[in-house]
Amino acid sequence: MSLQQRVMEDMKTAMKSKDKVALESLRAIKSALLLAQTEKGPATTLSEEDEIKLVQKLVKQRKDSAAIFKQQGREDLAGPELAQVAVIEKFLPEQLTEAEIEKVVVQTIDATGASGMKDMGKVMGIVSKELAGQADGKTISVIVKRKLAE
Repeated sequence: MSLQQRVMEDMKTAMKSKDKVALESLRAIKSALLLAQTEKGPATTLSEEDEIKLVQKLVKQRKDSAAIFKQQGREDLAGPELAQVAVIEKFLPEQLTEAEIEKVVVQTIDATGASGMKDMGKVMGIVSKELAGQADGKTISVIVKRKLAE
């Protein structure tokens, strides 16, 4: 079942159960999917990789918004954003733990012979491709920086 079909099924369920947060989140995914499809031309289908990137982008936007709201002391606005994150994350592959990410980063550094911050771009590119959809780019970046600085 494609992402769009899963979203539509979950939207029906959310409408029946009158779950406003889930419905709003699912509508955001549907809207982003439709925009991405029409952006490339009529009747374009997105690859699974593109769909994952799109959902990751939606999660990141909401997390960033929630962080800004918390900085400004607006817990009333941060709460709904984080609730939407929980709904949207259900459409992402299972996320790896920091230890698992670190293991892949160390293997990549050893395989490429990276030695220092000058090789960060090379390591980031390989690790990001390998862990596409399974890890947040920010987390990967922090771990790569820490390992290359050692």
